[in-house]
Amino acid sequence: MKSLWSDKEAKQFKGDLGKRVYTSRLLGANPELVLHGGGNTSVKVREKDFFGDPVEVLYVKGSGWDLGTIEAPGFAPVRMDALLKMAELKELSDSEMVKQQRAAMLDPGAPNPSIEAILHAVIPQKFVDHTHANAVVALTNHKNGRQTIEEVYGDRMVVTPYVMPGFILALEVAKALKKVDPYAIDGLILMNHGIFTFHDDPKRSYELMIEHVTRAEKFLAGKCGKKFSLPKAKPEEDLAGLAEIRNKVSQLRGVPVIAKLDQSPEAVGFSSRKDVASLATRGPLTPDHTIRTKRVPAVIGKDIEKSLDKFAADYTKYFEKNAKGETMLTPDPRWVVWPGKGVISFGATEKEAGVIQDIVTHTWRTIQLTEEAFEGGWKALPAGKLFEIEYWELEQAKLKKGGSAPTHQGKVAIVTGSAAGIGFACAETLAEQGAKVIGLDLSPDIGEQMAKFGGIGKVVNLTDDAATLAAIEDTVRDFGGIDIVVSNAGIFTAGAYLPDMEQTNWDKSMAVNLTSHQKLLKYTIPYLKKGTGEPAIVLVGSRNVNAPGAGAASYSCAKAGLTQLCRVAALELAPDGVRCNIIHPDAVFDTKLWTPENLKRSAERYGMTVEEYKTRNLMKTEIKSKDVGRMVAAMASPLFGKTTGAQIPVDGGNDRVI
Repeated sequence: MKSLWSDKEAKQFKGDLGKRVYTSRLLGANPELVLHGGGNTSVKVREKDFFGDPVEVLYVKGSGWDLGTIEAPGFAPVRMDALLKMAELKELSDSEMVKQQRAAMLDPGAPNPSIEAILHAVIPQKFVDHTHANAVVALTNHKNGRQTIEEVYGDRMVVTPYVMPGFILALEVAKALKKVDPYAIDGLILMNHGIFTFHDDPKRSYELMIEHVTRAEKFLAGKCGKKFSLPKAKPEEDLAGLAEIRNKVSQLRGVPVIAKLDQSPEAVGFSSRKDVASLATRGPLTPDHTIRTKRVPAVIGKDIEKSLDKFAADYTKYFEKNAKGETMLTPDPRWVVWPGKGVISFGATEKEAGVIQDIVTHTWRTIQLTEEAFEGGWKALPAGKLFEIEYWELEQAKLKKGGSAPTHQGKVAIVTGSAAGIGFACAETLAEQGAKVIGLDLSPDIGEQMAKFGGIGKVVNLTDDAATLAAIEDTVRDFGGIDIVVSNAGIFTAGAYLPDMEQTNWDKSMAVNLTSHQKLLKYTIPYLKKGTGEPAIVLVGSRNVNAPGAGAASYSCAKAGLTQLCRVAALELAPDGVRCNIIHPDAVFDTKLWTPENLKRSAERYGMTVEEYKTRNLMKTEIKSKDVGRMVAAMASPLFGKTTGAQIPVDGGNDRVI
């Protein structure tokens, strides 16, 4: 572990709070120390309150902030006298502690102080740093952990047994510090939890953390030996199985989830260990992780559904054994070990799945090091202790706040022809409603366009079978499945009467406007059948289906064929719970096809102004791409959950159609 301190950079951060921001970011920059909101830091300062009176203040990391990106407003200013008075109490509930800490803040607009604010206050040094360093936790999580810590650190660190974070931990630390000269030690080791270092100088406090974590790393390396490396293996790919796992986990959770499959050689190597079912299910790296990952993962056997049902049943038994009036969480695993294929992490959003994947990766790496280094191997806290964290009253309080998720959160959507116009509007609207959108288009702009709302763009010629299939398989590989398909790609072929039409005109329209849609369905249907949240297909047709015009045979016939394809797909897929509907837009002029010149020319042909031409429907309203996008998103939602095989016009009312 290397110190990242730079005197030049440090000078840019003014004052004690500025230096606190700087060293906090240094800690947060290293995932071996801090992961996703973990760890906390503080600084004690003397400043004037609102009335100009001098006051001792603890600036401690606020809830919701990440050390890697924290800024000065991310530190909550709390009066030291209040924190030290709380440390003298014999008992204090966590919810009351949070309330009283907030009442003692100088700035009511600041975030809630860390739950370990009292602990930071009882440490007399000015700067306090706390991390859940992997190497240090590895030294504590085996049967002789206390002995190992004393061997590595001697009397330079005070060691405390594991207790719940918050008030109880603060009392334990205060008691331990009374037995020593706090200025004669470098920090604290909290068994099964992490490490604190502290000093009156910010650089020294930070570098003590680096020094002591390095001691742990070197000790582990010495125990494992120079020849040791994590096992590696090549994955056995099974995308259908991945979609099935995601589907079952979504059922257990009650909402669609994103699945992140780690097929790296080391992840597959871990999943392929003969002892993986035992090793992976002994408990997490630190108790704090249970809030995100639960106590243990599921291990998939030959029967996917049976394996996940067993996990749910075991989780229910675990809850019933330890519960004292708490509300049970959903019985789904937050990560899965899939022997021979890798490790899967799940989240209601891509971000949540990514956070869990990061934590899980550090977990399976570290537990293998501990297993190799120490007799008896990896040993986490007992299930009852972990239950206390997973069902902490502060976490239970969050459940009562409720709130509804976006309509399409956790769903994976493919939208074709989405670089502009209607396709882009469909993709954007689905993303706004929570879906992870993958856009396919011939345009090289597709990547940039999808990135505007967090989607992924792939340049694909949908008449190319191999390219289309590859894009679909990549989607499943990256997110676990497919739930929504919006088949929008198309071209408007040049108008020509039948006797004058070139055959290439007809052939191209059929290839793009009909056959490419049929191929897309062929390749996505196997995954849609394993989709979540009422999987749906929405095809984009045209008003021309029900009100064709002379000279538009190639376009109108292809769209009519697409409508018939929709009806057949609805008949075939209904038994599998997959809906297929088609939308018929008309006169959508806010696309690249309609330049101001084109609009003017068309309006003049009808003897209208441009505004009259754009609103030439019964409702005298302009139809925009976003209107179509909203309807498509609705058709893919539970709002249309009982509808399949339908044709929905979005045209403001067309007298010929009606």
